[in-house]
Amino acid sequence: MIEKVESIKKSNRLVEILSNRKAKYIIGTILLSGIGIALPRIFHVLAGTNAGATFLPMHLAVLIAALTFGITSATVVAGSSVIFSYLLTGMPSLARLPYMLIELVIYAILLSLFNKKINSYVSLIATIVLGRVVYSGVLFAAINIFGLPTYGISVMQSIITGIPGLIIQLLFVPFIAKRMNERLKLKND
Repeated sequence: MIEKVESIKKSNRLVEILSNRKAKYIIGTILLSGIGIALPRIFHVLAGTNAGATFLPMHLAVLIAALTFGITSATVVAGSSVIFSYLLTGMPSLARLPYMLIELVIYAILLSLFNKKINSYVSLIATIVLGRVVYSGVLFAAINIFGLPTYGISVMQSIITGIPGLIIQLLFVPFIAKRMNERLKLKND
């Protein structure tokens, strides 16, 4: 009888810990980071070597984190996804890694900030547009002012190539984030 009571207390403690808001943020951030690493690999296996540029799978985890958990989580997901993906799979390439990291952090910050003021769909559209503008400025500065090497990047070409990914983002990211917020009983900070 005492063992059952102790078992119930331990079980209740675990439920209490997992229902804690901070635990939800930490676990969600870790899971989305894992998704940010795994999803690009899955797309590359299923759709070929250009799947990352076409479907933008790493962006999905970052954007969902921004809408669900906010700026800190989304920035952590962006950084950990890019770095650990490179270390584990060699993708993105070392030449592309700093640019991909900057791009995803820009999206993480913008979407988190916009989502505090306006709904998730409008926030996402504003982030996609303004994020590309800011990213273009960063690329211009990196290449023309600081003389950093380029890997043949063209913002316009990446937008055209990434149209399927942008469509996926618009169709699924707000929906998934909304469901996560409802299920986890979170309010984005």
